Amino acid sequence: MSISAGIYKGADYLPFRYYAWLKDPRRRMFMVKSERKIVGFESFLLTDGGETAVVEGLRVAPWMRGQGVAGIIQRFVIDILHSDHPQVKRVRLTRAEDPPPSMLRKHKVIHSKALVSIMLASDHLEDAMKTFEARLDNVGQKNNYAVLEPEEVLKLFDGTKTANDLLPGGMLVQGWLPVTTQRSNLEMLFERKITWIYTQARNTSVSLVSSEKILSRSADTYQTINENKVSGGSSTLPSSSAGFLSLGTPAYPVPYADATYRFDIDMFGIDPACAKVHAVEQLKLCIQSLPAGSNIICIMYVEESLRTELNQFCDGVPSFMLVKEQMVLERDI
Repeated sequence: MSISAGIYKGADYLPFRYYAWLKDPRRRMFMVKSERKIVGFESFLLTDGGETAVVEGLRVAPWMRGQGVAGIIQRFVIDILHSDHPQVKRVRLTRAEDPPPSMLRKHKVIHSKALVSIMLASDHLEDAMKTFEARLDNVGQKNNYAVLEPEEVLKLFDGTKTANDLLPGGMLVQGWLPVTTQRSNLEMLFERKITWIYTQARNTSVSLVSSEKILSRSADTYQTINENKVSGGSSTLPSSSAGFLSLGTPAYPVPYADATYRFDIDMFGIDPACAKVHAVEQLKLCIQSLPAGSNIICIMYVEESLRTELNQFCDGVPSFMLVKEQMVLERDI
């Protein structure tokens, strides 16, 4: 894992995710050796019923960067897909801002999102959450949300309308993993124990969840809900009539410092009030799941139109400068 040195300023996901990836039959991983040392890594995950390969985790050892190793790895992976997985029709990936021109020539940009990243130190965590709660007092939609169970997520995406209206490019991005809302992909995400929070559009006449399911803010209710979980184009802005959805990836330890966890919140929708409410509720549930004394690097992925308001909402909380933009790219093979 030394090849991750300097990646994401100590918030790299790979040292933690690598061991789970080893057990995933849908994934293949490749390591590059030079002089008996590992100098590169890449993986792909088969999605969309095997028709799409999502490439993840490209890493090059610090002493080998800038020598063309990344390009060699990427070409090798494409060759493997052609030879071993001829059913794969496209490759999809995510990148931070400013991908190289060579990549843009081969790929089309499906969508991009803004990143808002904050550092919540354990000794200031309680004060920060009190500040956030106080700032919600003037926000609408404060209690109009629900934690969805898997069957409710499937109902939400039963058909194409919600996916097209809510998800730019029809793409659900979870922790830098871009997938469509095909049932097999959703069932794969259920295995990851993600927290799905949804706010229904105010003008809708169809109820996704009963009124009793509107989330109680107590830890006991959250536990009851989650005990029932099962394992299982061109870029356009989402429609305000589609509601608002957020995905909270379970927090995981990162190399940044001892007792430091990274927590990703992927948001879909354009309502700033909902974005603030979802951020606070996802954070509260995350904090409940972590040991006392934990530090949290919270990274929120939102539409560009929400960047300024969320930054203002987080004013006074130290930022964690990771990257400014997340891009979803795709190419046919």
